Amino acid sequence: MESDTEVSRETASVLDLDDTPIGRAARQAMEVRSGDLTLPRPRRRRVFTIANQKGGVGKTTTTVNIGVALALAGLDVLVIDLDPQGNTSTALGAVRVAGTPSIYDVLLGEISIAEAAQTCPEAPRLGCIPATIDLAGAEIELVNIENREFRLKHAIDSIDGDFDYVLIDCPPSLGLLTINAMVAAQEVLIPIQCEYYALEGLGQLLGNIERIQAHLNPALDVTTILLTMYDARTKLAEGVATEVRNHFGDKVLSSVIPRSIKVSEAPSYSQSVITYDPGSRGATSYLAAAKEIAERGAKETT
Repeated sequence: MESDTEVSRETASVLDLDDTPIGRAARQAMEVRSGDLTLPRPRRRRVFTIANQKGGVGKTTTTVNIGVALALAGLDVLVIDLDPQGNTSTALGAVRVAGTPSIYDVLLGEISIAEAAQTCPEAPRLGCIPATIDLAGAEIELVNIENREFRLKHAIDSIDGDFDYVLIDCPPSLGLLTINAMVAAQEVLIPIQCEYYALEGLGQLLGNIERIQAHLNPALDVTTILLTMYDARTKLAEGVATEVRNHFGDKVLSSVIPRSIKVSEAPSYSQSVITYDPGSRGATSYLAAAKEIAERGAKETT
């Protein structure tokens, strides 16, 4: 028969394991899979456009993983894929073959958001409006349409269902699609990679945001900066992170997203890293970022 001392040692050993990185990752994986993960609801619906005119910064990856993390934590999320490449749609398991109801049809006023939304197989509280190949020609078709910059805003404003978060993934360029995203949003989330050319083009993006604030959407604000592709082994990553934090202050999330093979692998399985490998560093980091975003939303007073 085990003595009380032996049982106490065994219990202590389990508790010690729970405080290790492996233990925390295992606990997080269990929370995600069991549905025990919860985050606070925002005081009002938050509409984000995830933007960066520089490609390859983790914009789509961030949209997908923040969206799934919020949805698995009990929040109602709508992700709108406004990039003709449709990578966000693919990662969320959405059907995007030609003829599928999509954001293209919504922008042209042919269907509502409710008619275009698909449920993400891995996160039932997440709706995705896919992008199909039709979207590639949308900017040309929108040119001659009245109030062309406000098409997406009007569609979102007319949503019947209650969404806590709307995340809009836009293309890495400033055209009518991106302008529609920024006119429709209240907040901009900018992913910045921790690499040499991290700040390249950022001044242009901020200048464009200021012009949209001045002429089309005075309520738009850059509220959130997320550092991505962080490699703790390099001084460069640390230097870029320090520079970004010095410039943007508390708009920069404390959480940083590391370079991760799991994050790169997940989209090929039509999944987020949150569901593909919930105990991985990438999943842990995106869940932490989503928690920060949710906690900020819950504290807002207006």
